[in-house]
Amino acid sequence: MPPIYISYLNRLDIEELGITDDEILSAIETSLASQGRGETVIEPRVHLEPKVANGHFNVLRGALKPPIDSAGVKIVGDFVDNYKLGFPSELAVLALFDPRTGAPKAILDASGITDMRTGAVTAIGAKYLARKSSKILGHIGARGTAYWNVRLLNHLFDFDEIRVHSRREESRRGFAERLSKELGKAVIATEDWQACVEGADIVVEASRLTEPTPLLKTSWIKPGAFVVPYGTMSAIELSLTDIMIKLVVDDWGQCKGGKFGSLRAHVKAGKLSEATLHAELGQIVAGLRPGRESEAETNLLWHRGLSLSDIALGHAMLVKAERLGIGQRLRFA
Repeated sequence: MPPIYISYLNRLDIEELGITDDEILSAIETSLASQGRGETVIEPRVHLEPKVANGHFNVLRGALKPPIDSAGVKIVGDFVDNYKLGFPSELAVLALFDPRTGAPKAILDASGITDMRTGAVTAIGAKYLARKSSKILGHIGARGTAYWNVRLLNHLFDFDEIRVHSRREESRRGFAERLSKELGKAVIATEDWQACVEGADIVVEASRLTEPTPLLKTSWIKPGAFVVPYGTMSAIELSLTDIMIKLVVDDWGQCKGGKFGSLRAHVKAGKLSEATLHAELGQIVAGLRPGRESEAETNLLWHRGLSLSDIALGHAMLVKAERLGIGQRLRFA
């Protein structure tokens, strides 16, 4: 048997890559378009709950045709109390494989990949479904994927006003200070959900609740706004979908089933179904379904997280790492 080598990128390697906002968005938008054209294979995520802590593992699987030409599996832990230990809420590993032989190609620290690709899907959803003139962002949540949501949305919209809120005062104030410094503009840490959300053009709900609690009120949503609720536990009212013109998801297969997700109750109640679903985001990116068609539309995107996004961004990082000589090459067999 010929030798098999794998590429290995740890967190320090990925930081050294210095991957840009445009590189992240390009990789994810390309993978969404491939999904929309039916050039991918994706299976709904599965969960593992160890029952020894407040958290669970998500296992995501998928494959993309050339030019990415990889199958992949990402395992990501989602443990909401990790901040007490100084760890991020999510720690992840991505493994990439040759889809023709099953030979492993790479192992990457995927904690950063998870955050980046989630923020990119949020931003690309806004690119196609929000008003082009959106100038006020209201973001609930300050940990995990929150930073990349705000950073990549601002990269596309250059907001006049950014508001953030989270349960712990030190968390939301620290988050606002970091964003203000890095984005070069004032970021407001609000004292409550209503002050953060009401009147915003784009609303992102990425809270870290331990059980479903309707903290985001439908009445606060501005007509014509774009709303992205994706917390593991729902923070929205059942009536939220009633005011939406277009309901969009990243993958209906994994949104219609499973235990977790912000719109799980809406699926069970029939408010989000194949009949009420406008499209998957990939279909819109590929030009097969329309995105926003008028200034009056109030639209919603629910994304559960795509293995395809992880694989595409991991591939982009590997290509850049090879060009820059970053990472390690390990003998597998």
